[in-house]
Amino acid sequence: MNETGTELFEERSQRIRDAVELREPDRVPFSTIWHFWPARYAGMTCREAMYEYDRYSAAMRKAVLDLEPDSFAFMQPAVSLGPAFEQLGFRMLEWPGHGVDSDSTYQYIDREYMKADEYDDFLFDPTGFFLRKYLPRVADAFEGFAGFPDFPASPYFGLVHAAPAFATPGMAESFERLAGAGREMMQMVGSGLPVVQELAELGFPTVFGGFSMAPYDYIADYMRGSRGAMLDMFRHEEKMIAAIEKARAIIVRGTIERPSPLPSKTVFIPLHWGLDGFMSDEQFAKFYWPQLRELLTALIDADLTPLVLWEGNCESRLERIADIPPGKAIYFFERTDPFKAKAVLGDTVCLRGFVPASILTTGKPAEVEDYCKRLIDGCAPGGGLIVDGSIGIPDDARIENVFAMRDAVWNYGQAR
Repeated sequence: MNETGTELFEERSQRIRDAVELREPDRVPFSTIWHFWPARYAGMTCREAMYEYDRYSAAMRKAVLDLEPDSFAFMQPAVSLGPAFEQLGFRMLEWPGHGVDSDSTYQYIDREYMKADEYDDFLFDPTGFFLRKYLPRVADAFEGFAGFPDFPASPYFGLVHAAPAFATPGMAESFERLAGAGREMMQMVGSGLPVVQELAELGFPTVFGGFSMAPYDYIADYMRGSRGAMLDMFRHEEKMIAAIEKARAIIVRGTIERPSPLPSKTVFIPLHWGLDGFMSDEQFAKFYWPQLRELLTALIDADLTPLVLWEGNCESRLERIADIPPGKAIYFFERTDPFKAKAVLGDTVCLRGFVPASILTTGKPAEVEDYCKRLIDGCAPGGGLIVDGSIGIPDDARIENVFAMRDAVWNYGQAR
């Protein structure tokens, strides 16, 4: 007798829970995070995926039904953003047809959006700094916000006297463009969520329901830029640490309070700068790990499960990053040696990823199968392993290699 969707959903969810809580599941879970791969699998270009909401939703549905993962990532809110980007005049990325080829993924642009002498402005009033200075720099649609009233300084009649600011042509245009971007986002999410609900009814849970970031990355990626952040560790150490701490408080509040349309209590946290090659272990211990650990602990205390993607090699950090509550988080590794990670972290966190992007994009199915077998043999005993590509499924991954990864888990991942 065929299992119902409800039974399959619970079976797959339990498999993931067992892995996270460091118990041996009935089988090693196979779970997928992706961006443009479902579009490529369905014969779409990257530009089509960013602009044609319903087609990308259908591509996601096809990929999940064909692959049958234990959980999948609803990534449409990170992919189908072309129309909203245009409405906003977004400057932080280039995307297909806007700076890059129509079949290339979007590209992050590393720029300085907060000057070194503006730390005090951010620390004194983060919201005011964002409204009047930061937002007008990152998107055309916010340019009218440069004249946004300073409401805390204008109580009582001052609130009324501040109202003319909203009648200026610039402010009115900003609100009109933001409303247009909002309508696009509602249409995009409205296209994808019914498919996610259908897939849940067919037995497929989502990988995560929330998104967060490391406090240092908040400053380096989105405000100071890589060069500015690296210099600030030497030139503005105290203010930078204070800003990272302020960012931690903002991120914790936003992550916990932000509503999610998905039932998953897992929070995806991609990390960028706290890796080997970007900063020394001393700098990691001073600028990166303390606030990140506080973030992870706060999420765990709120009954959320951090899914931390270490985008690069972090073998020198393994002992330090083991300092979190056991059985409460997932560490998703790109280049770190899986067997070293298992030896150091196996009693603390569930390990995810590891299957190299290079093998998935340029290798052969037999190579994928061999790698996955060795990974499972070395890291599955005792529980705490979820198999995925090292950065999820790359956009250019060969179809036969993705299915070979899935098949290897099915063939070799059974409990012994």
